[in-house]
Amino acid sequence: MKLIKRAIKAPLYPVYERRLLRKLDYSQTPHHIGIIVDGNRRWAKANTVEASSGHQAGADKIVDFLNWCEAAQVKLVTIWLLSTDSFKRSHQELDELLKIIANLVKDLSETGRWNVKVVGALDVLPDWMAEQFQKLPTDLKTELDVNVAIGYGGRREIVDAIKAYLHSERDKGASIEQAAAELNDEIISKFLYTAGQPDPDLLIRTSGEQRLGGFLLWQSTHSEFYFCEAYWPDFRRVDFLRALRAYSQRHRRFGG
Repeated sequence: MKLIKRAIKAPLYPVYERRLLRKLDYSQTPHHIGIIVDGNRRWAKANTVEASSGHQAGADKIVDFLNWCEAAQVKLVTIWLLSTDSFKRSHQELDELLKIIANLVKDLSETGRWNVKVVGALDVLPDWMAEQFQKLPTDLKTELDVNVAIGYGGRREIVDAIKAYLHSERDKGASIEQAAAELNDEIISKFLYTAGQPDPDLLIRTSGEQRLGGFLLWQSTHSEFYFCEAYWPDFRRVDFLRALRAYSQRHRRFGG
């Protein structure tokens, strides 16, 4: 029944997209969008294919998403591709997923269209993968910057930030008491994986799950959330435009 309904609605989506585009106020476009690309494995199961095929379908969707972001004048995107918890999966699935992600990051960087930065704990990745990411160019001048969160966990990021701060203070000769006395939220922000970047305005999660799972845990204090039912490989431009519309209609109080 769902397939029949989808087939009936499909021809109408271009018309609906044009309506959404006409109504969008680009002065209200989020500057930074974070997205949890969830549902690849469930998409694979629903389509009776291997999990690796779902992960590849999800990787293939990334370029479409970045094109939509560029057209909407978004300046920064953070895409959660691999969590620290993902390392609990079977060795076979994990190995295939790591190769897919490595190829994706390589392809995105080589286009020269996007300044790609890996944010996450590189020490949890295989050596060959960490070395590849460390060689990515970091000085590209592009319209859209892309963070790819790999080996990422929100709690791990905060712990790493505090450790990095304490090490920097030790190197300057400060005592632990001095370091603790000076520590505040602004200092921690300077040592996050996303240091120097604006916090996300909008966080999107696909697949119907209504939780963040620790994604940009520190940075998302004032973010708006949008949850979409579609599995990530089925995420369409019309879904993206709906997220932008929902964001533009909200009155952001920034905790007030």
